[in-house]
Amino acid sequence: MPSSGFTRSLRHLWALDKFGPGLRFFIALSLCTGWVWLFERIDALIPLYLGVIASALAESDDSWQGRLLAVSVSLGCFLLISTAIEMLHPFPFWLSAFMVSATFVLIVLGGAGSRYASISYATLILGIYTLVGLEQHSPSDAALWQYAPLLLCGALLYGLLSVIWYAAFAQQPLQQSLARLFRRQCDYFKAKSVLFEPLRNMDIQSKHLELARQNARLVEALNDSKNLILQRVGRNRTRASTSRYLKLYFLAQDLHERATSSHAPYQQLADAFFHSDVLFRCLRLIRQQGDACHALAKAIELRQPFDYGPGHAQALEDLQAAIAYLHKQNNPEWNDLLRSLRSLARNLATMDQLLGQASNPDALSLHQDSSLFDREPQSLREAMLRVTQHFSLKSSLLRHAIRLSAAVALCLLIMHVVAPEQGYWILMTTVFVCRPHYAATRVRMLQRIIGTIQGLAMSWLLFQITPLLWVQALFAIAAGVGYFATRTSHFKASTAFITMMMLICFNQIGHGYDLFLPRLIDTVIGSLIAGLAVFFILPDWQGRRLHLVAAATLRANSKYLRHIMQEYSLGKTDDMQYRIARREAHNANAALSSSLGNMLKEPGHYRRQSDTGFEFLLYSHSLLSYISALGAHRDNLADAPNYPSLNREAEQLADSLERLADNMQELKPLNTDCAIEEEQYQRLRAMPLAEDDNLRLLHGQLLLISQQLAPLHKLASRLAVQ
Repeated sequence: MPSSGFTRSLRHLWALDKFGPGLRFFIALSLCTGWVWLFERIDALIPLYLGVIASALAESDDSWQGRLLAVSVSLGCFLLISTAIEMLHPFPFWLSAFMVSATFVLIVLGGAGSRYASISYATLILGIYTLVGLEQHSPSDAALWQYAPLLLCGALLYGLLSVIWYAAFAQQPLQQSLARLFRRQCDYFKAKSVLFEPLRNMDIQSKHLELARQNARLVEALNDSKNLILQRVGRNRTRASTSRYLKLYFLAQDLHERATSSHAPYQQLADAFFHSDVLFRCLRLIRQQGDACHALAKAIELRQPFDYGPGHAQALEDLQAAIAYLHKQNNPEWNDLLRSLRSLARNLATMDQLLGQASNPDALSLHQDSSLFDREPQSLREAMLRVTQHFSLKSSLLRHAIRLSAAVALCLLIMHVVAPEQGYWILMTTVFVCRPHYAATRVRMLQRIIGTIQGLAMSWLLFQITPLLWVQALFAIAAGVGYFATRTSHFKASTAFITMMMLICFNQIGHGYDLFLPRLIDTVIGSLIAGLAVFFILPDWQGRRLHLVAAATLRANSKYLRHIMQEYSLGKTDDMQYRIARREAHNANAALSSSLGNMLKEPGHYRRQSDTGFEFLLYSHSLLSYISALGAHRDNLADAPNYPSLNREAEQLADSLERLADNMQELKPLNTDCAIEEEQYQRLRAMPLAEDDNLRLLHGQLLLISQQLAPLHKLASRLAVQ
């Protein structure tokens, strides 16, 4: 029993997404520390550590072949920038000009793709690390020319470790990503279930906003999983070892489309069925399915069998019985809502079936078209073409490159004029804190300063407790692992850990106490420079581009609706073009939610349209939910009566969304009478109901979609007023 308990604990530890990368980082730092102490080269500790950190910053989840290529490219870039800085170190003017130019070029090159962005950013950081080390040596010091090779040795060590790790445990990142995806599915199910609480005067807007936020997190998880699968199977081929995870990913996609579907306004359901238990039964079943997603995530993470369990079938039968009871009441006011409830129950039954199939994902069949769309450039020419597309002041990336380059120039000017001790920490702080948007930069400014103070306090306490350098070295390794584990999720904690690690390293060579005050002062100066840069130099205020983000959501919803109607005309295929349209609609909605969140952190006069923006998000999210319901119930209706007229109405709805998006983007004046939208709504209401349930569903959803157009039109006219 103790042995099995230990094995279970070890399995849970191994399943943690931070454990693998943290262990790699621990091994790399330990090897560096061991070599330094074995050969009595304490002076080599800092460059080796910094090289390991830079290599880790350039890391992205990939196959071992892709990781090997990325490590080779990273080391080449590291070699070029460190050599150039060492050669220019005796010439301050040319060194400053090089650093400013390199900052601009590297940030712009990151526009080629996410992998290029990681390597470019890590290259810039390693250049600053080179400057930090060279500041410790005079131009005549022989050790000056050993610094860059030591940095590269540290980077090479971690790079080789990561290649070996990805070759030995190729599927671990994919398992962890899928587990994270189904946890996000669980969170979305729980948020969705709250809407079915039959409460009068419920704050439906806040519930919808929370649902939109959860949807944005779920879409991000879907994108991450797709990228990991692409890096392991390619665009059009499926390997046997990854087929199971690809099927689970497609299962998550299907669940997402069905979970985001709405068949009727929730407040109408609550008002009509306030005295019935039917909505409670919907709520209970949705929460059970959310719990099943969480259990599936745990099973994937621990590589254990998943058992959906028998209790869900009874909950579904109870829901269907409650709907049948309401139908027997023969209340004519409930007819439309009861049809929506039946569609909802059918949708929940399909999700129940999908989750049941997850018990044996190997038995799932892939879609006819199981290819995935790779957004990364497939050639160097395509990468360069993407970079050239950013050479416009409308590009957020180019504005950030100009802004950060100017901030770097100001940091270097201050350093040369004031000549502060350890002045390159000012530059390092500015590069880490300065983000493309004001909101993120403002948050990072405060977190960087607080984290630095915490790191200084922990270092001082450690120096007081134990003067033994070998004990401090162990704490340096632990702090390094803590930094690596928190660098992407807790910036304040990661700052505290990296501050502690660096001070311990400097204390190994004899002057750790002397750096406490300079480190704090330089951090404050660097943070202020980053804040001033993002505020005054080509600021990218979210409030000024809100109309563009909102227009993108309408255009993406229009494209999604068109693809759905093609499936109704030709039959359900789930081909790649359909899945791209679906994902772009959700991506656009998530981008709008994120943009509004950032806008709330901007100065008051830049967020004056926040209320309008959030109201637009509510209607946009409802629009996407009604369209998703059409996607969830796709069937071939080409030969059904009345379908041609419904298809024409859907095409006109898509045209209206596209036209509204174009007018918003170009800031054209918009009429507020909404006559065209109202006319179409009345036309849809007057259409006779078909006998076929699928046609009735199509008719009802198009009617709900048309109800969103007039409010969206009015809100768009307000957003377009800049």
